[in-house]
Amino acid sequence: MSTPATSGRPPRLVVGITGASGAVYGVRLLQRARSLGIETHLVVTPAGVLNVHHEMGLDRRALEDLATAAHAPGDVGACIASGSFDTAAMAVTPCSMKTLAAIAHGFGDNLLTRAADVTLKERRRLLLMVRETPFNLAHLRNMTAATEMGAIVFPPLPAFYHRPTTIDELVDETVERSLALLGLDAAKPREWNGL
Repeated sequence: MSTPATSGRPPRLVVGITGASGAVYGVRLLQRARSLGIETHLVVTPAGVLNVHHEMGLDRRALEDLATAAHAPGDVGACIASGSFDTAAMAVTPCSMKTLAAIAHGFGDNLLTRAADVTLKERRRLLLMVRETPFNLAHLRNMTAATEMGAIVFPPLPAFYHRPTTIDELVDETVERSLALLGLDAAKPREWNGL
């Protein structure tokens, strides 16, 4: 799917980061989007800030500096809370089971879940990089509900057919695949060309 810029502006991507493990995916997504000239709007939950600091050593300011714009999770009046603010897609990466449950049940209790609800109601692409293992029945039912509403449930399960040798390669390939699933044509995931 092509995402042409409106009035010459770059595509807009909303990025949510929650407290689930896997902060590297959100950070790398922001870095890659910047390299592609994509305008990013970031919203991070309080647990997300803690986890980014724990797993990546970044504080809130360093994380927010990776985005074009950053919004507080309590700011439900922010531009991304309205469908009139045109965006190409939204990614919640990583997505905690709490956030998944809120999205699956339309519980827009903060800006992140409200922006996800807006993405769904406007029929835009919403990618949920869910992080938990193993899944219980509530998790599975919430993933089903989110999928039925149009979300893309995308656990960051690495592929090994391209024989990665570093964790960075695994993370980068997952991020590239997520950008492609979001409909951003500049993404370059590796293709399987057969044996």
